[in-house]
Amino acid sequence: MSTDVRILIVTRDEALATPLARGLDELGWRTVTARGAHSAAVALEDLPIEAAIVIEEDPRDALATAERLRAIRAPGLLPVISVPTGNNLGDLGVFDLSLSRACHPTQLALRLKQLMRIAAAEEEFELRRRTFAEHGFDAPRPQAEAGPLRVLTVGEPAPKFLALTHALRQLGAETTGAFTAYTAFDYLHERAFDAVVLWAGETQGEALSIAGGMRRNSRLYHLPTLLYLRSQDQIDLASAYRRGLTDIASADTPETETARRTVALAHAYRREGAIRRALESVRGPGLIDPATGLFTEALFASHVLRLTERATTLRRPMALAMLRVGDTLAVRRARAEGWMDKALPQIGSMIGRLVRAEDTAARIGPEMFALALPGADETAARSAASRIAAVIACTAFPGGDAERPFTVEFETGAAQLRPGETAGRALERAAAALEMRPTG
Repeated sequence: MSTDVRILIVTRDEALATPLARGLDELGWRTVTARGAHSAAVALEDLPIEAAIVIEEDPRDALATAERLRAIRAPGLLPVISVPTGNNLGDLGVFDLSLSRACHPTQLALRLKQLMRIAAAEEEFELRRRTFAEHGFDAPRPQAEAGPLRVLTVGEPAPKFLALTHALRQLGAETTGAFTAYTAFDYLHERAFDAVVLWAGETQGEALSIAGGMRRNSRLYHLPTLLYLRSQDQIDLASAYRRGLTDIASADTPETETARRTVALAHAYRREGAIRRALESVRGPGLIDPATGLFTEALFASHVLRLTERATTLRRPMALAMLRVGDTLAVRRARAEGWMDKALPQIGSMIGRLVRAEDTAARIGPEMFALALPGADETAARSAASRIAAVIACTAFPGGDAERPFTVEFETGAAQLRPGETAGRALERAAAALEMRPTG
């Protein structure tokens, strides 16, 4: 993601907006504050804004503002978060998320990232459908999983926690209770859940340990996790969010609000999963490189043209990256003995799994790969390429002799699309920047 992301805050309540804006700015975001719907519309038309936060007491005003801003951004998607100043949390069918006025800037930043990632994946799917349609292939649309949302609640059966469980069921969620961390992880490994609620109990230590353990598991990494505090004990919110929590509800938060927030998290998780599955299913015959499962060079060129047009229209950054297998002694030996060709399918598969859902990876040469990263600047693209190279460098590929597997290192390069520049020219600059970087 680009570090130059702007967030629009629409409000007349400066007492609430100022600490949120300052907190987001300190986290590296850029905020723009508008005092009403008209000035917000002007800002959205003039600036590269990626999400909006609407702070209104009257839900009708908030709804009208959100609808106006989304109409301006179309065909692009604009995530909108509601932070009502009254008691009404707003209509979750209209807003992507509603948070209470006590929300922490770190919490807000994490949720913004999630919503922007989902929006980017949805936009990418529509663009990819058009690219494949050009080549005669009709891609199916995302299908969200049917059935009630599944929520795992972890903690002792305290009255307030039981009240939350009841509130979740009232909203149609299917809840499963686990009293200990061991039982919780048994459930998490055996079943699929859409969200996890952790009861802090006497201390937050065990709950934070569970959240940390989930973030060390690739399958559970993105599963939303809410911590429900038992008392007003002091907790370092920024540190807690960095430990992997998606949301935190304080003791004085009504269980009905906490339940709505949990359900919103679960819906977003299902939505993102459906989009990812749909993107993975777009595999037109003859359009995908059979050895690696990545885009062919021709399909990549066609799709990047569409990505460039969208980035220009919405004034968003876009970057391209390249990875070329390094000409090391181990690789030369593997090439000569035919083992490099046998390793390429696994390498391609790894590249495909390591990019974001909205990124496009292609094989553009026998041992050369390209990435298109919408919404990313050159630094982010270089980081993504280096991360992929580092993961693959840690993999030992069969080399004929069990005692002599070989490893693959990459030269990586990146370039950000400049105003008026073609994607082909940016890719040439990325290729010119190719160099071997340390992967340790």
